[in-house]
Amino acid sequence: MIRGGVVIATPTLTKGPLDRAQALARSADSRKAEDIVLLDLRGRASFCDSFLICSASNRRQVRAIAEGLVKDLRAAGVTPIGVEGLEASRWVLIDFGDVIAHVFDAPLRDFYDLEGLWSDAPRVRLLLDVPAANA
Repeated sequence: MIRGGVVIATPTLTKGPLDRAQALARSADSRKAEDIVLLDLRGRASFCDSFLICSASNRRQVRAIAEGLVKDLRAAGVTPIGVEGLEASRWVLIDFGDVIAHVFDAPLRDFYDLEGLWSDAPRVRLLLDVPAANA
């Protein structure tokens, strides 16, 4: 559902890709990720439905956030198709099929500017305060 240019999604893992993306956003937020953005790419990209983009202040935190995203979704029965960049931990890309998570070291995020490249994609309102029991 879209209201005022913002996509509204309900936070469960089983309903669809935006719901899995919301679960990823909550996981990233719980690990102190910064500037979390969720882009709805449905109808704009053939390779996924949404991008989760977030930053960390250092490489150690980038790695911790990325590993946490994988761990949390695996616990919910969702396994990533691939993980790239974990060793360097400057830009980690985690492909969950319908959702791709990008965890950046802050300076690299500014350099690649994914939000600018996908500026026509609506931002999804994040539901970070929803209790895990409802996820």
